[in-house]
Amino acid sequence: MTAEVEGLFTLPASAPPPPERVRATAPLAVRMRPRTLDEVVGQAHLLGPGAPLRRLLEGGAAASVVLHGPPGTGKTTIARLLATGGPRHFVALSALSSGVRELREVINDARRRRARHDQETVLFVDEVHRFSRTQQDALLGAVEDRLVLLVAATTENPSFSVVSPLLSRSLVLRLRSLTEDEVRGLLRRAVMDRRGLGGSVSLSAEAEDALARLAAGDARRALTALEASADGMADTGGSVIDVPAVERAVTEATVRYDRQGDQHYDVISAFIKSIRGSDPDAALHYLARMLVAGEDPRFIARRLLAHASEDVGLADPTALQAAVAAAQTVELIGMPEARLALAQATVHLATAPKSNAIIVGIDEAMADVRAGAVGAVPAHLRYGRYAGAEKLGNAVGYRYPHRTPDGVLEQQYPPDALVGRDYYRPTRHGGERALRERLARLRRTVRGG
Repeated sequence: MTAEVEGLFTLPASAPPPPERVRATAPLAVRMRPRTLDEVVGQAHLLGPGAPLRRLLEGGAAASVVLHGPPGTGKTTIARLLATGGPRHFVALSALSSGVRELREVINDARRRRARHDQETVLFVDEVHRFSRTQQDALLGAVEDRLVLLVAATTENPSFSVVSPLLSRSLVLRLRSLTEDEVRGLLRRAVMDRRGLGGSVSLSAEAEDALARLAAGDARRALTALEASADGMADTGGSVIDVPAVERAVTEATVRYDRQGDQHYDVISAFIKSIRGSDPDAALHYLARMLVAGEDPRFIARRLLAHASEDVGLADPTALQAAVAAAQTVELIGMPEARLALAQATVHLATAPKSNAIIVGIDEAMADVRAGAVGAVPAHLRYGRYAGAEKLGNAVGYRYPHRTPDGVLEQQYPPDALVGRDYYRPTRHGGERALRERLARLRRTVRGG
């Protein structure tokens, strides 16, 4: 190996790093980390022949990438494989412990390596969403000039967590959660592999299914649960991991949910769409996911309040009352008891007849106002209880509806430009069916039809 000195910096020539030695006492998920591309489980859409990620791993691609995916899908594993593939210099940083200073040091080193050795630098940044905007901006020039090939990993949606200029200079590759079959294959390998359990125990088909379900597509979670189950068997002297052994080791499946990330948006979106779609069972599922994961119940209550009007409206006038009651219950007694009121309001809204006539009506009215369709308030509707109002015509000619037997009479209420404009159009669903007929009669009377 040769070296070249420039000032205080010593630049070693390229050499693949030695294989990482893993302690026998390391967690099972660490011991079973893939050593080659062929050992990677899942992500066939990114690792197939000619795919950008495979080309990068084989040293042929020249584009920076942002790896976006749930935990346990292989982001760090792929980065480690990059460290051993090809002649490129590999640097790994964690956004949790690195800042602009460390980034500049890497970029300066990459500049010297390219000038002196014509050597590319691959920079892996884990948890890139934890970098501030300033820290992310510090990467732009180096990525733009391909001074470094950036491999950034994040569990959050990059559209929310990575600055747009950096996204536009990178390929965004989404890693998918593992399928249950892929998790089963990983479990079987871990049971038999010398790096894993080495055949010291076996796994029943039912326990394998239970672990695959508990993993929810997360390889690390699957291996951690397997190791905990195997440790429990060692204490009892058994050799077959069955469902009771899994249940003793894993008391509750961890819910994948980040209150600041895209899971937050995805689950609340699914919750609302299930209510709108009149599926109370799906709505309760998503409500449970949010509550178990520790979502703020006040946030859930606010969404119920909004959608009681947006999706139900006057098709069931009691829907908003139910949502208000649930919100008050959250404030008055809190969790865990408030979960019942939230569930009650959720089922009420999901099973209620649906109408979006309220949101359509107010949005159309606001759009007209923004477009300038306002006009003067008709003179007979203006305030007239002050000296000189009558001379201006204010309140002159106003007809008091309660002086008629039905309490309704013909009179112009909107500005001249909006006469005859219908904003509220009731559906034929629930309570709006009768309201639709009544409103038609009211409009004929008021407008003189």
